[in-house]
Amino acid sequence: MVLRQILRSPAGLIVVVNKVDLLWDGALSEARRRELPSEEEIIQRWQERFPAASVLPLSARLGNGTESLLQRVHALLPVHPPFFPKDQLTDKPERFFASELLREAIFGAYRHEVPYSCEVVTTAFKESDTIIRISCLIYVAQESQKGILIGKKGAALKAVGTRARKSMEEFFAKQVYLETRIKVRKSWREDEASLREFGYLS
Repeated sequence: MVLRQILRSPAGLIVVVNKVDLLWDGALSEARRRELPSEEEIIQRWQERFPAASVLPLSARLGNGTESLLQRVHALLPVHPPFFPKDQLTDKPERFFASELLREAIFGAYRHEVPYSCEVVTTAFKESDTIIRISCLIYVAQESQKGILIGKKGAALKAVGTRARKSMEEFFAKQVYLETRIKVRKSWREDEASLREFGYLS
């Protein structure tokens, strides 16, 4: 569904293949290495799917390939007069940044599939002279992911909330009270209505 929309888009397209360093992992057995596709095969597969795209392998962890990615992004950027005045930093509301800072904390605390299955929605943002009270709802795609996010006796979620709250206080330059809840929305990444609600589809 999302891939079809990408194919129809007139915008320049870059397919970034991250974690290619795993293909070079010396700890892999020879048998396991033979089971994995080569870097060239992975690139070819994506190039066939998106013929007009630039397919760029990189390792974000090691920093390999990141310079090529930045150069390609720069080359695709159109020359255009500014959309906003120089003193306007963003067109996004404060709720957007609250959600993104919590998402950032989730990505920093969890590994593998869990962060990519999370979507954060700021449901309340109430600011007074001394404090901002923020409520966020974290959607996950499976029931098992909810348990992972919460952790034993809620310790994992508490740690994420603390990390996010500190980032928010630094960003908003004010004390923040953060409330987080988790809700399961089955396979939301494959659901068109959910993708539209979360802003991934117009």
